[in-house]
Amino acid sequence: MMDLASTARLDVLVEGYVRIPHVAGTVSLIRDADRVVIVDPGMVADRELILRPLRELGVRPEDVTDVVVSHHHLDHTVNIALFPVVPVHDFQSVIEGDVFTGRPAEGVQLTPSVRLLATPGHTPQDITTLVGTSDGVAALTHLWWTAEGPADDPYAVDRGELRKQRERVLEFAASIVPGHGAPFRPVSSTPR
Repeated sequence: MMDLASTARLDVLVEGYVRIPHVAGTVSLIRDADRVVIVDPGMVADRELILRPLRELGVRPEDVTDVVVSHHHLDHTVNIALFPVVPVHDFQSVIEGDVFTGRPAEGVQLTPSVRLLATPGHTPQDITTLVGTSDGVAALTHLWWTAEGPADDPYAVDRGELRKQRERVLEFAASIVPGHGAPFRPVSSTPR
């Protein structure tokens, strides 16, 4: 993973949260080379919470070239249609319009600084988006909901696999952009 370039710009558009009954997924923007990638355009209180920061960064929905979904829960996918018909990347495919192209996500390189990894944990179908930035590698992932975990993800079907994937990501990630919280730098107390 150390062969990722470090040219991408990463902006978190929405810091997700879980405050039952309110839930919002973390939504991120990656710009690298000729690609403009939205990761996890899911549930938010108002779609303007995604669109306004995009406008402030000078990005229009029609500028987006790719969408990546970490997994298929609605809190991470419900707003995909905000963007034009572009490739949507998931754990097993790329979907563009009505064309389904099967392929595993593991190792898919979207740009020199953006790579997908299969990281089953929160669900068996999870992927992590690795982003090489000038501050190191950021991992956009639902292996953690927030910096605090939870240590035991209540949705994980295999706690051992979750731990294995967390350890794998922590080997090279300088920062984590979790599924429902603010970005954080891993420390020794970060849940494994």
